Amino acid sequence: MPPPEHSQALLEPRTRRPADADPSDGFGKTPIHDPLAAGGKTGTTPEPRRDGVATRWKSLDWATVLWVGGIHLAALAAPLCFTWSGLAICLALYWVTGGLGVCLGYHRLLTHGSFQTSAPLRFLFALLGGISGEGTAVSWVANHRKHHAFSDLDGDPHSPRDGGLWAHMLWMFPGHSAEELAAHAKRWAPDLVKDRGVIFLHRTFLLWHFLIGATLLASGWLLYDRFTGISWLIWGLALRMVIVFHITWLVNSATHMWGYRNYETTDDSRNLWWVGLLGFGEGWHNNHHAYQRMAAHGHRWWELDPTYWVIRVMESLGLVWDVVHTPHGVGKKQQRAVVNRA
Repeated sequence: MPPPEHSQALLEPRTRRPADADPSDGFGKTPIHDPLAAGGKTGTTPEPRRDGVATRWKSLDWATVLWVGGIHLAALAAPLCFTWSGLAICLALYWVTGGLGVCLGYHRLLTHGSFQTSAPLRFLFALLGGISGEGTAVSWVANHRKHHAFSDLDGDPHSPRDGGLWAHMLWMFPGHSAEELAAHAKRWAPDLVKDRGVIFLHRTFLLWHFLIGATLLASGWLLYDRFTGISWLIWGLALRMVIVFHITWLVNSATHMWGYRNYETTDDSRNLWWVGLLGFGEGWHNNHHAYQRMAAHGHRWWELDPTYWVIRVMESLGLVWDVVHTPHGVGKKQQRAVVNRA
């Protein structure tokens, strides 16, 4: 992996504020991904992420509460049905859904456009992100783009300035009307709202989890016995989801509270080594907030970034292209020249 710290541009401090987005790049390629900064109009549509403390708990999103709570309750059975094969399936799906689905698919591809790929692979990564259990691509991307637009300011959906537990998970639970959610998606993820494949996955979100759960249960039962089937279900579905949930949520909470900073940004983002390791490179969060479209989140030689390694391999195979290797989107040959001169 070429060490991006050799590019002089990476040594410059990042102090851009939300209002400073460059409209010339278009939505999804501005530093903050805010369509309003790119010439959009607010109109009268409501924004669902209400920021006043007094309004947060007027209602609950019971679907989310029951989904997250139910998965956590099911995961409590994991010690009672342990098998080595169940553990192996859990770890494999942790990487497939968390690493490839959330980190590579939802985050670096769909949210930030750090690289481009074919429509079938784009659909596959959106599917893998969906079966992580963290919500559909439309909602995940919309929330994350808004987070970057107002990071640790009024309007950030999950800033630790409102409390560490709030940033970690409580921010998901207040209820919002269907009108609010539709306006939220249209404002922050207009590209995905128009993507028929992503909308299909949005509408069939729960179906995929039932199919995967049934497949794990039936496969273990048929190949071995009922106990193994239950083990595969609990370890491969419930416990794996809980692991991916909390590692992803730690990026929202822990990496805005603890760690070191390579760059001066207008938010509280930090680089936290243990989240970087558990989160396939996502824990180098200050680097990411400084240069959001860069495919590489690790900017120093010790900042391991397995998600970027996968992108580099896919690029070498011709499966992805237009990879943003530097803050200015330098191409492969130019990037190599920069590294060789360093």
